[in-house]
Amino acid sequence: MSTTEEGTSTKTGAAILQKYSKAAQVSLRIMAMAASLAAASIVLSSNQTVVIYGITAHVKYSYSPTYEFLAAANLIACVLSAISVLILYIIGKYAKSVNYFFFFLHDLVVMTLLMAACSAATAMGYLGRYGNKHAGWIAICGYLDSYCDRITVSVTLSYIAFLFYFFLAIISASKARPSTAQADK
Repeated sequence: MSTTEEGTSTKTGAAILQKYSKAAQVSLRIMAMAASLAAASIVLSSNQTVVIYGITAHVKYSYSPTYEFLAAANLIACVLSAISVLILYIIGKYAKSVNYFFFFLHDLVVMTLLMAACSAATAMGYLGRYGNKHAGWIAICGYLDSYCDRITVSVTLSYIAFLFYFFLAIISASKARPSTAQADK
């Protein structure tokens, strides 16, 4: 194989890799958007009314700042995912490593936001499910099973969106580095 043929095959291979990388990014962003939208809609519609020992108890997500934060973080992640897909579509042909650095920052911020919301909601869910005998907090999920199950599904979807953004941050970080061909110039 001559040097010209090797250069052509390298350029073709790089173009194919670029195409699949963009498709992977768009797919991950759309899946992250779907997971965070589903998580937000589930937590926003979570409420339950039960009668416990003759006392009516009503619970909904807005009674807990942690679950309000979970809903807000997922809505923000959903909107930012939609914006990033549009920007990726617009600048797709003109993508440079500096553009991917901004995507990396975006992905890192959204990933951190989702991680914080998931962590807080997991801690609150653990208290709801198991209580804390030392603090005198009783487990409420035995009485509010439907509410707790919906919150669990929402937190699980939030973790899935977090994982999508984790992978996006890795892809964006690798794309933000200048390639060896660019570094040699």
